[in-house]
Amino acid sequence: MADPSQLRESTQIVLPRETLENIEPRLDDEFVVTIVPEGERYYRIIGSPVEIKDASEFLVRRGVSHR
Repeated sequence: MADPSQLRESTQIVLPRETLENIEPRLDDEFVVTIVPEGERYYRIIGSPVEIKDASEFLVRRGVSHR
């Protein structure tokens, strides 16, 4: 059986709001993800493992580290 924490890591990314402010529209347009506020300081990006992997690569190419 899969470990829930591994599944969670493969289906979501949490970033500070200020990190995502300028990138959010492009991220939302290019990938099938849901971006929701996580408290007052963070956004949670949720999607399938494939979409999260692609979105993660997109973020890294733009200098956004999230590990």
